[in-house]
Amino acid sequence: MTQLNLRTISYLILPTILWAGNAVVGRLAVGEISPLLLNSIRWVLAAIILLPLGWQVFKPTAPIWQYKLRFILLGFLGMGSYNALLYLALQTSTPINLTLIGASMPIWMLIVGGIFYAQTPQKRQLLGAVVSLFGVVLVLSRGDLTVLLGLELFLGDVLMVIATIFWAFYSWMISHPGHSREREWPWAEFLLAQVVTGLIWSLLFSIGEVATGTIHFELSLSTVLILLFIAIGPSLIAYRCWGLGVSAIGPAIASFFANLIPLFTALMSAAMLGEPPQIFHGLAFLLIVAGIFVSSKLSFKSS
Repeated sequence: MTQLNLRTISYLILPTILWAGNAVVGRLAVGEISPLLLNSIRWVLAAIILLPLGWQVFKPTAPIWQYKLRFILLGFLGMGSYNALLYLALQTSTPINLTLIGASMPIWMLIVGGIFYAQTPQKRQLLGAVVSLFGVVLVLSRGDLTVLLGLELFLGDVLMVIATIFWAFYSWMISHPGHSREREWPWAEFLLAQVVTGLIWSLLFSIGEVATGTIHFELSLSTVLILLFIAIGPSLIAYRCWGLGVSAIGPAIASFFANLIPLFTALMSAAMLGEPPQIFHGLAFLLIVAGIFVSSKLSFKSS
């Protein structure tokens, strides 16, 4: 039976709060900075901040060079493609659509684990996914399920589906190291290796904006603050904590915590509009947490 303690809970909840903030400020950045350029600058700043702690990763004797193909793939799935697709999706779709699609993460995580990692989904995991997903639907519909009938599909929705599948693969990869020594690497070096390879992919994607003439950047105080926030919070802190949480309880169970992102996004959006939390927010939280426990038969301990 998997042990869930307060430390692991904090490792998995903090990234969901920061990634909810990423979605909110990412929407605010629409019109001020093109999405692929936003993703590139994000990882440039993250690499600069992390460099003093993980610079040893560039030494010729660093372990990363033995697994460079693996890190190239990790950078593509996690830092490069997922975030680029998210920012692109925000250009054409609505936050409600994207968060609803993102709530399918547990399903994709179970599918990827079953097909590629021989982790057969159990009935309780599928039941937990349904319970948790219903909590997300409750948030997005604001307690009125008829709201969902008015949803329209956009190109961004398709991009978000692809991004969610990529994230499932990324989470399984970081929970199944290619070599046992990988868990012993200094965390800053391990994360910087991913950031740098992800940055390479991000810069390649940005070339597409240059070629199509859609690249743009408006320097302002709000843009600077947005870039600093996403480079530190949703990037370095969130990725580090998510990696620790996934390593502790596995990607399938950890994915259910991702369903807290729509809840925190709704609360942040409501706060920006001066609206207090509603009863359905509390009910949704209980359903999402219930899905976590039902899916995994977790036992809880305080330390």
